[in-house]
Amino acid sequence: MDELGARAAALAARHPRAARLRRVGTSRGGTPMLLLSVGHGSRQALVVAGPHANEPAGGATALRLAERALADPRLTDGADATWNLLLCADPDGLRRNEGWLSGPYTLGRYARNFFRPSFLEQPEWLPDGPDRVTLPETRTLLELQDELRPFLQCSLHGVDVGGGFVELTHDLPGIAGRMARTAARLGIPRELGSYDTLYWPDLGPAVYRIPPPRLGDLTAAITEAAVESTWCHPGRFGTVTAVVEAPMWGAAGVADDALPADREAVLRAVSGVLRHDTRRLQRLLARLRPHVAAGPDAAHLLAPVDDYLLVSPRLANAWDPDADDGSGRRLPPMSNAHLTAMRIAGRRLTLRSAGLLHQLVTRAGRDPAGVLPELDRLLDAWCADYHDGCGARWIPVERQVEYQTRIVLAVFELAGRRAGAPVPFG
Repeated sequence: MDELGARAAALAARHPRAARLRRVGTSRGGTPMLLLSVGHGSRQALVVAGPHANEPAGGATALRLAERALADPRLTDGADATWNLLLCADPDGLRRNEGWLSGPYTLGRYARNFFRPSFLEQPEWLPDGPDRVTLPETRTLLELQDELRPFLQCSLHGVDVGGGFVELTHDLPGIAGRMARTAARLGIPRELGSYDTLYWPDLGPAVYRIPPPRLGDLTAAITEAAVESTWCHPGRFGTVTAVVEAPMWGAAGVADDALPADREAVLRAVSGVLRHDTRRLQRLLARLRPHVAAGPDAAHLLAPVDDYLLVSPRLANAWDPDADDGSGRRLPPMSNAHLTAMRIAGRRLTLRSAGLLHQLVTRAGRDPAGVLPELDRLLDAWCADYHDGCGARWIPVERQVEYQTRIVLAVFELAGRRAGAPVPFG
């Protein structure tokens, strides 16, 4: 986190006429929230890095975008544009992930040092609407949107295991082809059946339309990602929002768009594994909670575990062809890519929960409930399942950043065309 700020300050110092760095807010932990702006055009582009604490590549992407904009006047003067790059929307959460950020980049190290706050403490969420926001990080982001009225907003996300995809509030014809070429050149699998967008309209391979937010119970909103958010909030300004997802560990199966031989059998297996693993974690949590609940860091670590263990049984029921989750909603047609993404998503919930429980014990410095050996066994087995069963392979940070950068630049050009603005590369 400190390195991001230092590199941005150095960049602004080298280019004092074109670049400015300012503090636009303060996190709950007192960390400055910094905005790096490049160019002096009338059309504003807003790029939000680090909205999820465990997705660090976006900060490096923001700096690379700043360097590209400084080096190529077609991105600023030629497009009458200013680039506004929020270096991290959740700086406190990013600090909590620093145990794995310096490598080595193994799934085990990641899982044992993973942190992401509870659903209600993630800065892009507006589950109670923009007028009832309490998080200072969210308020900062909303104020930036209202100040800038951007023609484009890009939110930089990272898939821990899977492939790259884009979510859009508006159709941008041509983005699917641009994304396919970029992914192929960089060796990034495209996620052709993302779990996050299971019920969303397709705008092309690995490109999905963000639906309008709707009211519903918290669990439904979590599992269907249909809550009100800062993605849709600037829509009244005509803003196009693009959520750019780049994988940390790629899994080739998410790009397999062939029809499955036996969809129901796979769904039964995936939902059964999720139920079984969730019950194991619930038993471990019940043993552990009385010993750690009063600890100084327990609330931060227990809240997301409670979220994951709340959502997991609902997901298992929603995916199981023999169960009724009460929603009345049927699963859409599926390819092998969808089924792979669902398997990865189920494993993600349990692996994250186990990693957070592991931290609860190790940070306490003692294991009075005797759960650490079992947690280590589970973490090792589930990481092996990702590596061996799903073929998860680490994608170097340089390629993650270059992928995100190229997708943002493509979206910038296409959104500009949509608005009738100067075309930077025409």
